[in-house]
Amino acid sequence: MSRSEAFSTPAALVRAMGEAAPQVAPTPEQNARLQMLRLLEETRSISNELCLSCKGARLLCGYSYCPLLQRIAIRSPVEARLSETMFGPAPSVFVGWRGYPEVYAGPLTAVVEAGGPEPAFLDDPSRWYGLGLDEIVRLRSILVRSRRRQHIRNLDRVAEATQEVALSAKPVDAEVRFRAKPKYGLSFSPVTQPMGPTGELVDLKLASNPSIPRRVDDVLHDDVRATEAAGRLYEAGLGVYYIARVLSSGALGTALRRHLVPTRWSITATDDMLGRRLMRAVREFPQLDEILLFENTYLDNHFEVLLLPGAWQFEQFEAWAPRTIWTMARTQPAIVEEREGYYGRSDYAAKEAGGYYAGRLGVLEALVRMRRQATAVVFRETYEGYVIPVGVWEVRENVRHAFDKPARKFGTLKEALADAGSRLRYPIAEYFSRSWVLRQRSLDDFR
Repeated sequence: MSRSEAFSTPAALVRAMGEAAPQVAPTPEQNARLQMLRLLEETRSISNELCLSCKGARLLCGYSYCPLLQRIAIRSPVEARLSETMFGPAPSVFVGWRGYPEVYAGPLTAVVEAGGPEPAFLDDPSRWYGLGLDEIVRLRSILVRSRRRQHIRNLDRVAEATQEVALSAKPVDAEVRFRAKPKYGLSFSPVTQPMGPTGELVDLKLASNPSIPRRVDDVLHDDVRATEAAGRLYEAGLGVYYIARVLSSGALGTALRRHLVPTRWSITATDDMLGRRLMRAVREFPQLDEILLFENTYLDNHFEVLLLPGAWQFEQFEAWAPRTIWTMARTQPAIVEEREGYYGRSDYAAKEAGGYYAGRLGVLEALVRMRRQATAVVFRETYEGYVIPVGVWEVRENVRHAFDKPARKFGTLKEALADAGSRLRYPIAEYFSRSWVLRQRSLDDFR
């Protein structure tokens, strides 16, 4: 039994962690999970349905901010090193969405000391797998977000310098001047990675030349649509996280249509664009001739990925334990489902949002490597221990790592579902009753 299964409420986890705590008081970033658990005990969801569907991303409640995420006020350990003028490596950029098309944009500058983490590591989730929530919080707290109001299309000198930071494959040394000392603290989102201290940007100067891959330079000069540009960069071996960053900076697309894209939108847009491109390739492959099952667990999220013989179809379940950040008012698990058929979908997967597209991309990448077409069903269960949202990269990397393990092979759907059900907390029959894909199969497969 996992730790998250052993304790059914945040209060029980708080008590257990307190009993096991060391005598020396932990630093704020070391006990981020414990602080969140205590906050959850004091928090109540506005609505069972709205909070789970929104997850703080769309503000369906009508507030100008998510009241739940607003409560997460874990202090950053870099407070003493913050000042009005800072110099350091800038590994990435962040573009906000509030006020669109007038948004806040600027670089993320690392406050690192000798012997500290590599700056590029701080904004590369593909290298974070295996880290705990506390360590992820600690890493992200080192990045200082600078923000400056900017129209998405009218890029000035500072915005262009920010774009160069995004295009660089290596962190660029930058001198950042703020209107006032940045405010320390951490903020969280269900889509993007946790964000550290924030300051209003006055001026930005780059102290080293950006290292822009030649393939990127070629694509930018070809003046092609963002979808095509992203696909070419991906096929050239550039990672999803880098491509999303470049898209966000306004560097992709035809010359007349380029503009800044809010970071949270660029992440999901990149997953969707690349997914659609891979889908075209997968539909040309021969169909899988056996039933395969893959599984993985990380950050209190458990995944079972089922591949069935047949044409491309995709379905993903999200099952949230009661009393997580989005299900505080629930006493029973909340299960949502999204799906698409052979030709994909034209509407937005609102119930799962970015997590749907991240999971789908991980499955499509595996099918391309296998050179097979299949019907895919993903079961995601999120347990009480997932108290801090760290972004949809967690879904993407969980699915990717599931395919790094040997497949379980089965002769019938019934056997495969029984095996998956032995690891899932919630009854497999509950998923089957809700499934659009599984109920299309022959009844003999489930008997």
